[in-house]
Amino acid sequence: MFNAIVITKHDEQLTELTSIDKSTLSNGDVTVDVAYSTLNYKDALAICQKPGVVRQWPMIPGIDLAGTVIESSSDRFAAGDKVLLNGYGVGEVHTGGLAQIARVKGEWLVPLPKGISLKQSMAIGTAGYTAMLSVLALEQQGVTPSSGDILVTGAAGGVGSIATSLLSKLGYTVIAVSGRSEQTSYLKTLGASEVLPRSDFESSAKPLAKERFAGVIDVAGSNILANAISQTQYGGVVTACGLAAGMDLPTSVAPFILRGVKLIGIDSVMAPMQDRLAAWDRLTKDLDLSMLDSMTQTVGLNEVQELAPQLLKGQVRGRTVVDVND
Repeated sequence: MFNAIVITKHDEQLTELTSIDKSTLSNGDVTVDVAYSTLNYKDALAICQKPGVVRQWPMIPGIDLAGTVIESSSDRFAAGDKVLLNGYGVGEVHTGGLAQIARVKGEWLVPLPKGISLKQSMAIGTAGYTAMLSVLALEQQGVTPSSGDILVTGAAGGVGSIATSLLSKLGYTVIAVSGRSEQTSYLKTLGASEVLPRSDFESSAKPLAKERFAGVIDVAGSNILANAISQTQYGGVVTACGLAAGMDLPTSVAPFILRGVKLIGIDSVMAPMQDRLAAWDRLTKDLDLSMLDSMTQTVGLNEVQELAPQLLKGQVRGRTVVDVND
């Protein structure tokens, strides 16, 4: 028996921390002794019984996990290997990482990169891996530090915090957007040159506004993304990786056909393994691990349900690592 957060559905959904056995786990060819997981926006949605995330019950949430292989019939991994996992529907259609044991497919696992610990890999987690995919997309489209300012929305959250730190270390000028003015000093510590209030981006967007940003990393969607696009300079690149403000995009084609703006979607869930490995390799080189520690809190499984609604309300800063054995 081992501990896990389990979401069940009968007449209504119920989330509880309970003791289970391996029969609750989804099928897979690798069993992992989980050391750490994380609390992400998607996990919080699932834990708070918001629709659209969990599609099979019972479900263990947790889109991230890191630990040690204890059983394997995969030719990629053997008992004792240190591994991590991000996405692939884990925590949605396949039991996830907010448990002391996980059973997954070996083809989903990434070997723990050299130079980082299991705990640090989860401090990075899907948020940091998504941020790195976004940075790589800007680079691949030719956006360099000399191109101009880079806007990061939701900057005090997980993706935004790591994106701000990464971009700053790489020499970019970062303009952060946050709905929490009290986080200004935190964001400047991460490397933001300027912090703009979220309210500047929440009203209906003009088709074209004054050109300001060479690139954008957006986690919000809706009017925030629309306003960011309208302010992107000629030939600029906007990456979209989240929908915290909504799934809609109330804009026009004007920025794309009159300014040649590019909108790049960032999918971290089903990204090919080669892209994952490239992102994790760059994270080990480009992310300031001491800065990572400063933006990370660690909690136990018994604290996750209390934190989840706070995260959805934007009250949790940076990254939250879950020590599943605490």
